[in-house]
Amino acid sequence: MPIRPENLHRYPRDWNEISARIRFERARGRCECTGQCGLAHPGGRCPAVHEEIHPDTGSVVGLTTAHLNHTPEDVRETNLLAACQLCHLRIDHGHHRITRSITLAARTAAAGQLGLLPETALTRTEPPTPPRPIRDRTRTATLHQLPFPEPEEDDDALPCSSRRID
Repeated sequence: MPIRPENLHRYPRDWNEISARIRFERARGRCECTGQCGLAHPGGRCPAVHEEIHPDTGSVVGLTTAHLNHTPEDVRETNLLAACQLCHLRIDHGHHRITRSITLAARTAAAGQLGLLPETALTRTEPPTPPRPIRDRTRTATLHQLPFPEPEEDDDALPCSSRRID
């Protein structure tokens, strides 16, 4: 995953070498996740391999290096994990929710809005998706099967040759 420019200063200068060593020497090009993402992988380890098709998502795998404690300055071997995009995003999901809440609160404050809750209580929760209306297909089908009423004959509506002469 690309590093945002505002976070570049948090990574060591040799981050590319550290990341490559974790992904290709230690992990041998395969995702190292053994459930840290919350998924139960077949055989205990994620089967995703760098630059091959991911067995679950169907996209090409780009192996990344995840920080398990979400701290880029901490490059200890035990804190780093070679992970496919799916596992990496799932590992970082909770961290992303918190950062998003903080970012939204900062934007709101910058716009001049006052927050009602302390920053520690801020969490963004999406409203539940409303259920889709269930269409009664039998009723719709029967409407199309109803015969149309025959129009009543009107003497003025008939062509001249068909008019009755009294």
